[in-house]
Amino acid sequence: MSPATGRRYPLTMICRVWRVARSSAYAARAEAAPPEGAPLPAVPRRRGPRSRWGDDEVVAALQAIVRASPFHTEGHRKLRARLRAQGITIGARRVLRLARTHRLLAPTRSGPPHGDRAHAGTITTTRPDELWGTDGTRFYTRREGWCWFFGAIDHCVTDIVGWHVAKRGDRWAALEPIRQGVRATHGGYRPKIAVGLGLRMDWGPQYTADQFLGELRWLGIRPSPSFVGEPECNGVMERWIRTLKEECLYLHDFASLDEARQAIGEFIERYNQAWLLERHGYRTPVDVRRAFMPLAA
Repeated sequence: MSPATGRRYPLTMICRVWRVARSSAYAARAEAAPPEGAPLPAVPRRRGPRSRWGDDEVVAALQAIVRASPFHTEGHRKLRARLRAQGITIGARRVLRLARTHRLLAPTRSGPPHGDRAHAGTITTTRPDELWGTDGTRFYTRREGWCWFFGAIDHCVTDIVGWHVAKRGDRWAALEPIRQGVRATHGGYRPKIAVGLGLRMDWGPQYTADQFLGELRWLGIRPSPSFVGEPECNGVMERWIRTLKEECLYLHDFASLDEARQAIGEFIERYNQAWLLERHGYRTPVDVRRAFMPLAA
C-alpha cells in the first residue's frame, strides 16, 4: 500500500522499480519479527554429524602448519591434507572459510582490472566508424588443414568492413581486415587517416604484437582491448563469428583454402546486403550505413 497515493501496487512492479529480486522480498517478509508473545522460530543448524573440532582448534592448527611449511603457495586443499595427516578431519569448505577469515591463504596476483560483471552497459555506438571489433577463428580444409579467418565489424552498423583468410594466423593476417576497412570507409591509407576510431580486440598474440599495435598508431586508431576472461567486451564480433559458423563454415566441407575463400566471401557479401538487423528496425547493414552517409557528409 502506497502511503502517498493510498493505492495498492503489485509486488512485481515494486521489485522491478527498486531493482530487487522478488525472492529477496519474499525472504525478507518470511524473516520479519514474529508478533509479541509468539514463540521464536528455531535457529537452523547444519545437517549431518557435527565435528568434534572447534573453530579455535582448527585455526590454531592451520596457523602452526603455515608457520612450519617450507612453501609459500599452498592453498586450502593442501592445508586440509596436512590437517588430515594430524588426525583433524574436516570439510574443505570449512578449511577455506577459516583460512580466508584469518588470512592464511596463499597470496595471489590481482590480475588485470575487470569491468561490470553484469555487463549492464553497452558496447554499441550511435555513429559508424567510432568503434570496430576484430577477432579470428579457425576452420578446416582437406588440402591445407586448419586455416584462419580474421574479420572486422563496425559496432554501430554491424557490417563487415574487412576480412581475410590465410593458412597462417599471424599478426599480418590479423592486420589485413583493418587495412581493408580503413580503405573502404576512409577513402585511403595514410598516417593518422583514422583518428577517432577505436578497435576492440582480445589479448591474442596477433593483437599484442608490436607490428600490429604500431600500425594502429600509424593509422591513428585507438586500441581498446577487452578485459581478460570477459568475451562480452568484444561481443559484437564474437556474436558475428557465431553467425559465420552457423551460416557458412559448418555447412561446407572445404577442399582447399581457395574454395573456402570464395564461399566465405560470398556469404559476407550476402550478409552485408541482405541480413536483417533487429537493433536497426530489421534493416540490412548496407541500408543502415547508407542512412548515416548524409550525416557524415
